[in-house]
Amino acid sequence: MSRDDPESARAAAARLTGQPVTGGRGGSGALTELLLGDGTVVLAKRGAGPGAARAEAAGLRWLADAGTVRVPAVRGADDAWLVIDLVPTGPPGAGAADRFGRDLAALHAAGAPAFGAPPPGGPEDAYIGTAPMRDATGPDWPRWYAEHRVLPYLRIAVDRGTLRPAEAAVVERVCDRLPDLAGPAEPPARLHGDLWSGNVLWGADGDTWLIDPAAHGGHRETDLAMLRLFGCPHLERVLAAYDEAAPLSAGWRSRVPLHQLFPLLVHTVLFGRGYGEQALTAARSALSA
Repeated sequence: MSRDDPESARAAAARLTGQPVTGGRGGSGALTELLLGDGTVVLAKRGAGPGAARAEAAGLRWLADAGTVRVPAVRGADDAWLVIDLVPTGPPGAGAADRFGRDLAALHAAGAPAFGAPPPGGPEDAYIGTAPMRDATGPDWPRWYAEHRVLPYLRIAVDRGTLRPAEAAVVERVCDRLPDLAGPAEPPARLHGDLWSGNVLWGADGDTWLIDPAAHGGHRETDLAMLRLFGCPHLERVLAAYDEAAPLSAGWRSRVPLHQLFPLLVHTVLFGRGYGEQALTAARSALSA
């Protein structure tokens, strides 16, 4: 059966859940909505690369173990496929935004063993979206962020000609100055890791749910900066509730461009020059903060 055959999603869901698949829709591409024999509606998701589905499953379980934010239950996973419960969605709500801010603060406070630590059972070689992401650990956030989150994607962008070497020097200056730019030291937080607004679902149950994590130990301001990157409904309510539950360090708003540099460089690698220009703007803003 070919990798692009929609029936492969049905076969994977049946194998991983031990349930017959009695219906479904979609089936082309990487995501398929399926009905299991017990009446549960699930999504079968094909991983972006070897081990990606297993990494995402480990991330979802790690987030769930914190007992804070809501994530879909993992029904099964292997190196190629992930099967999770479908989350029915509804309109964004102010009350849900307040709860989300508090729950996200509690998730981060659940902590991680180290910066860059993968979820328990998760591989070191993981993904953010469809881009490879290595979960190697480091002793302090500034050096780790430069070595494992900024420079790898900067090098790829330069090698592909998306960014010029002279432009890359701006980002390299940010990395050199990271110990001064990073703000007060904080312990490793338990991050979702890819917390743009598309990965925040406003549930029909009136709550918020998180999907598609690239979970790892990191700096809590990175998740918050990513929420702002592409906009999020009721964002200021989310941030206010977060800050009330777990006050943020002074100057955190000025550090948003610094934390956005990582996802913008990932997008530069995946989607091209337009995001590279945004990454350069973020780098210059970080240097002038």
